[in-house]
Amino acid sequence: MSGNNLVLPIVLWGRTAPTHCISSLLVMDDFTTIITGCHDGQICLWDMTPELQICPRAMLFGHTASITCLSKASASSDKQYIVSASESGEMCLWDVNDGRCIEFTKLACAHTGIQFYLFTIGTQKEGRLLCNGHYPEILVVDATSLEVLYSLVSKISPDWISSMSIIRSHRTQEDTVVAVSVTGILKVWMITAEVSKMQDLDPIFEEESKPIYCQGCQSISFCSFTQSSLLVVCSKYWRVVFDAGDYSLLCSVPSDSDQSWTGGEFISADKVIIWTEDGCSYIYKLPASCQSASEHFRSDVGRTKEGSIPPLIYSIAERSDKQLLICPPVTRFFFGRREPFHKLLIQGDSAGRLSLWSVPDATPPQPTTTPTELQMSSTISLQEAFDKLTPVSSGIIDQLSVLPNKQLPIKVTASVYIPSQGRLVCGREDGSIVLVPATQTAIVQLLQGEHMLRRGWPPHRTLRGHRNKVTCVLYPYQVSPRYDQRSLVSGGVDFSVIVWDIFTGEMKHIFCVHGGEISQLIVPPENCSTRVQHCVCSVASDHSVGLLSLRERKCIMLASRHLFPIQVIKWRPADDYLVVGCSDGSVYVWQMDTGALDRCVMGITAVEILNACDELAPATVDALSHSAVNLKQAMTRRSLAALKNMAQHKLQTLATNLLAADNADKGNLPKYSHNALVVQAMKTNLTDPDMHVLFFDVEALIIQLLTEEAQRPNPTLVSPETLQKSQAGADKGGSFLANKIFKQVKETMKETIKEHLLDEKSKSLSLLEYNLTMDTAKLFMSCLHAWGLNEQLDGICLERLGMLRPHCPISFGLISRGGHMSLMLPTFKESLLRQLSLATGLKLALSDIVGKGTYGVSRAVTTQHLLSAISLANTLMGMTNATFVGEHMKKAPARPGGTPESPRRTPAAPPQPSNPALQAQIKQGEDLTSCHH
Repeated sequence: MSGNNLVLPIVLWGRTAPTHCISSLLVMDDFTTIITGCHDGQICLWDMTPELQICPRAMLFGHTASITCLSKASASSDKQYIVSASESGEMCLWDVNDGRCIEFTKLACAHTGIQFYLFTIGTQKEGRLLCNGHYPEILVVDATSLEVLYSLVSKISPDWISSMSIIRSHRTQEDTVVAVSVTGILKVWMITAEVSKMQDLDPIFEEESKPIYCQGCQSISFCSFTQSSLLVVCSKYWRVVFDAGDYSLLCSVPSDSDQSWTGGEFISADKVIIWTEDGCSYIYKLPASCQSASEHFRSDVGRTKEGSIPPLIYSIAERSDKQLLICPPVTRFFFGRREPFHKLLIQGDSAGRLSLWSVPDATPPQPTTTPTELQMSSTISLQEAFDKLTPVSSGIIDQLSVLPNKQLPIKVTASVYIPSQGRLVCGREDGSIVLVPATQTAIVQLLQGEHMLRRGWPPHRTLRGHRNKVTCVLYPYQVSPRYDQRSLVSGGVDFSVIVWDIFTGEMKHIFCVHGGEISQLIVPPENCSTRVQHCVCSVASDHSVGLLSLRERKCIMLASRHLFPIQVIKWRPADDYLVVGCSDGSVYVWQMDTGALDRCVMGITAVEILNACDELAPATVDALSHSAVNLKQAMTRRSLAALKNMAQHKLQTLATNLLAADNADKGNLPKYSHNALVVQAMKTNLTDPDMHVLFFDVEALIIQLLTEEAQRPNPTLVSPETLQKSQAGADKGGSFLANKIFKQVKETMKETIKEHLLDEKSKSLSLLEYNLTMDTAKLFMSCLHAWGLNEQLDGICLERLGMLRPHCPISFGLISRGGHMSLMLPTFKESLLRQLSLATGLKLALSDIVGKGTYGVSRAVTTQHLLSAISLANTLMGMTNATFVGEHMKKAPARPGGTPESPRRTPAAPPQPSNPALQAQIKQGEDLTSCHH
C-alpha cells in the first residue's frame, strides 16, 4: 500500500474517542507538540499553544504492542523527529510534523529507556540513541537508520540497566554515561570521539562500577544547572549524590509508607521535583550541603545521619477526580531550552487525559509549615476534546443509528466491507446488523446535500437475530471462493453464531455450541480436508474453539479443554491438526476429523510447534486479545491484498473489457469495483466501538473509470489506439498516470487478446443498481477540493459538476512505510482554526476553513492530494458524458428484476424542487454565488 500506489485514507471516527491509556510522554523542545504513547500501541500528537492550551491533532498507528518509551531523535528545530519503542522490540522513527514513519526496525530486545545524544566528530554532528531495557548492556543506535552501532557492556556483575543519564562535558571531549543496574550498582562509561568511530561492534567496558545499594531504581538524572550532582530516585527513597569521581551521598529522603516514588528531576540548582506512583508531585529545596555554590557544600558527607530532610515548598495536587485508574499515571518534567522557557510538569493517565502544571521559578515565602499547592494550568482528555466538537464527529452509519430521545447513536461493534458489492456490513451494540452501500453512507456522513433531508437514506437492510452486542462479522466468500457467496456469518455476546443469506436477509442457521461470547471467526486454509473446507472456525471467551460446517449446518468439532484464554490459532492441514496457543504459553494440538486432543505441551516444545506451523501457513490470527496487532495485520494483509490487486490483473481486466465491448456482450461483464475503495474497520482497544477508514486507491479508481468508459458502445472508441488518441487529445501532455496505463494496456492486450478472461459468475449484486465508480469518484473529489479558496470555482463545482461541500474539515490520513499510518483526529480543526486565525489576523469560523483543512495539514498530504485531484480530474475530463449529477442520487432507481432483493421498496424521493427558497433550504444554507440567477 505504501509502494507506488497512491492510497489516501479518510477517517470517520464517530463520537467516542479512541481509548488511549497513556504509557509514556514526551514534549518537543519548542514546546508546540506533546507526544503520548499508549498501552494499545498507538501514539497521539497533541498541539500546545504558548498559553498552554492543548488540542489532540493526530494518531499514529503501526506498533503492535504497548509503547515503552519515546525520545526525540533530532537536534535541529526544523526536523522534528521522534523515536518510539514498544514491548515487542519494535522501534519507529517518525516525523512529528506530518506523522510519517521514516524508518522502522525490530530488535530481539525491548527498550524501557531511550536518550538522544548528539556528538561531534571533527565538524560532523551525528545523532545517536542510547537505549537501555530488558538486556544487560546499553545499545548505541544510529538515530537516522536505527541500526545498532556498538554497545556499552559491563565486565563486573552485568545486569539489566534500570535507568541512565548522559553527562556532557564542556571541558574535555569525553562524555560520560552514568547508569544504575537493577541490582543497585552504579556504572560509568566514557564516550570519546575514538569510541564513536568504532563500527565493528567491539564492546566498550565500564570505567567504574560501584554499589550504591539502591534497589528498585526508578530514574537517575544529572543536574544540568550545576554540572555536578546526580539525583537518584528509588521507590522507597530519593537521594542526591555528588559525582566528582567519588559519587558520595549528600542527602536522602524516604517515601511515606503508603506510596512509592517513581521519578524526579532537578528544576534548578537548588530545587528538585519528585513524583509518586499515585500521581502526586513534591518540590523540595535542597539543603546548603547539597549546593555546590554554598560554603556548606558537602559538609554532611560521611556523617552517620543521612543528610537532613530538605524542606518541602510545593505539593502538586493529586488529581481532582479520584476515579480508579487502570494503571499508574505517567508524570514527566520538561523545561524549555529555547523560547518559551516554561518549566512544565505533565501527567498523562489511563483515561487519555493530559494535565499540565507550570512550575514557577520564585520560591514562595514560608511562614507556615504547610507547603503551598500549585494550581493546574490546563487539562484535557481525548473524549472531552471530542465532546466539544460542533458539528460532532460522525461515524459511518450514524444517520441510521440515532434513536429518538437518545443522546448517542447505537455503537457499531463489528464490521466487514464487501468490495465486490460495494457494501458495508455493520454489527451493532443492540444485536442488529445493518447492510449499506459504502460510498452512499460515506457521502451522507461527510458531505452536505439534499440526501440530508431524506429519512432512511442511504438505502439499507437490517438483520435482527442476536439478542445482544454483535462481536464479529465474517464474509467467507471474500476470503475464499469455495464458500457460498450468499453466506454471511456473525457472532455475538449471546454465545451464538448465526449464518445469514446476505441477499434476502434471511437467517439460515444458528449455532449455539459455545459457552461464552464469540471473540473471533476465522476461515480455515485452502488445503484442509474437504469437510473442514466448508467450515468456519469460531473462538469464544470460554476458551473453546469450534469448527462449524456451513454446508452440513452442524458443529463438526468443539475443542473446549483449554484452561487459559486463547491467543493464537494455527493449522497443520497436511496432518489434519488444529493448533491452539493459550495465554499461559501452553499449546494444544487437536485432530480436526476426530476431534481428539492429540497432545498438550508447554515450554520450548510449544514454541517449536507454533513456529513449525508458520513455515507451512501464515498464522490466521496473532494475539486474538490485541486489537493493535489485528489492525496491523489487517493493514499489511487484508487491505493490502485488496488495495494492491496487482496492476497486471487490473490491466488484463481492462483489456478483456475492451474485447467484450467489441462483442457488445455487456450483460456478463464483471464489475471490478473492489479496488478503488476499501473500508477498514479499526479500534484501538477491544472495548471501543469501530471507527472506519476509507482507503481510496487513486490508480484503481482511474483504471475503473477508463474500464467503464471502454465498455460504452461507442464505435469510435473501441480500439486502444483510438482510446489513446482521444485521451491525448483531451489533455495535451496527458495525465502521466493515464498515459502510462494505456501504454501498459496495449502491451497487455497483445498478450491477452487470444484469451477470454470473462468470468460469468461475478455479477455485481447490490442493494441498488447505482454507478459505484462514479459515486466513489464524486465522494473523493468532493473531499479533495479546496473549498472556500475561490468562490466562483466553488459555485461551478456545486452547480455544474454536481460535487458536494463537506460539513466540516475532513480527517485525512497518510500511509507511510510498512503500513504505518497517521490519521488526523477530528479535533485537529481546532488547532487549524487557531493557526489560520493567527496567520490571517481574522477571526475565522469553522465553515471558513472547510477546504483549507485539506491543504493545511502537511506537505506530504498536500502533495498526495494535489496529485490525486489532478490525475482524477484529467481522467474525468477525458471521458465522454462523465458526470456527478446523476439521476441515481435523486431518486431510487428501478431495481433490475434478476436479483431477489428486499421485499420493501425504497420509495422514490421527489425530484429536486424548482422553488428557489426550498432549494436554498435543501442546500443547508450554503452561500452559493450562482444560486440566485
